[in-house]
Amino acid sequence: VQLVESGGGLVPPGGSLRLSCAASGIAFSLRTMAWYRQAPGKYRVEVARIGVDGTIVYDPSVKGRFTISRDDANNAVYLQLNNLNPEDTAVYYCNQNPPDAANWGQGTQVTVSS
Repeated sequence: VQLVESGGGLVPPGGSLRLSCAASGIAFSLRTMAWYRQAPGKYRVEVARIGVDGTIVYDPSVKGRFTISRDDANNAVYLQLNNLNPEDTAVYYCNQNPPDAANWGQGTQVTVSS
């Protein structure tokens, strides 16, 4: 199993980013996929998930600002981040839901700062 996240960066408050995750070694189209984040000094938490039928759930802290999507043909999941604020600063990871604890990727750093 390999999960490779990309697309992070440094943006000012109110900015946007689009994160990508390329997955391999899993039956991607049969898995609920999710994005998680871990802020400094905090536990890793789920921010959004998308089921095989397209059902989407967002954490209340990101609802209305983040959009998750998936491309089963390319084993990819995306997270569009809009109207970012400093509290969104974290390392963002993709994984199955529930997560495969043995196969986290390296994550992608999102830093929101002026």
